[in-house]
Amino acid sequence: MTLPHRLLILSEQAQEYEHLLAEASLPGLALVTAGTPQEALARGADCDLVFGEPALIKDLLAGLPNLHWVQATWAGVEPLLDPALRRDYVLTNARGIFGGLMSEYVFGYLLAHERAILARAAAQQAGRRDPSEPGSLRGKLLGLLGVGSIGCALAGTALHFGMRVRGYTRSSESCLDVERYFHGADLAAFAEGLDYLVNTLPGTAATRHIVDSALLAALPDQAVFVNVGRGSAVDEAALETALRSGKLAGAVLDVFEQEPLPPGHPFWRTPNLILTAHIAAPTIPADMAGVFVENYRLLLEGKELKYRVDFERGY
Repeated sequence: MTLPHRLLILSEQAQEYEHLLAEASLPGLALVTAGTPQEALARGADCDLVFGEPALIKDLLAGLPNLHWVQATWAGVEPLLDPALRRDYVLTNARGIFGGLMSEYVFGYLLAHERAILARAAAQQAGRRDPSEPGSLRGKLLGLLGVGSIGCALAGTALHFGMRVRGYTRSSESCLDVERYFHGADLAAFAEGLDYLVNTLPGTAATRHIVDSALLAALPDQAVFVNVGRGSAVDEAALETALRSGKLAGAVLDVFEQEPLPPGHPFWRTPNLILTAHIAAPTIPADMAGVFVENYRLLLEGKELKYRVDFERGY
């Protein structure tokens, strides 16, 4: 593409992104910032590039006649996948920056489970000594639903703790830290014997309710489920039933089918369930700006952009 380019930054952190990109001194790039779609249409209708949050970008696609490329600041781009929206542009998402943060979140809770941290804190508050022997992650079997960049980072962390790792993917087997891969109809075999099941899959038609009653029934009773992918991957009624019946030892959920989780949702009162508010891996502006800078330089060189999203697959 020929210079110059006009980049619309549409984000709640637009000013910080503008500062970071200005410091990068990218050639031929004019920056336009906006905090809302309305402001964006008023200031950036002639922009050919957009950088920001999919939920905000969705509402202005029709008003950007020169649009060529959207760099999303989220790993999940579901708001832009609606078939009714235009798809005549290149869409790239955020990858390669969340693996470490997701590892902190996931293994924080896995360690808390093994070491019974919540139970020991309760014993302390009750003035009671708890000499029970802790568990260990060493030798435990971790199953990853999805082994993209985040799943692969989790696999590497698991090996650090001496765990064994299985992966369930559509087709790829590129992560060398996974000892065995499963595909297609092999979900029950994948689940057999797992101590921990972690979902990192994107939200697509193919992954909707992949964690259902059949998959939960295939897990051992001592298994713990962690969801840091998308809420749509889980049949929430089936998960509640598994937790209440003792078929599942516990679960940690950061994402839900409806967000924020409604006050009357059964999950608030479900035993052995820990809930967090979609905070497992926040986007750090300096990291995300680096993704844009790398892709912009590829754009100038006429090369394929990294992390391109297939609109049909949804990732």
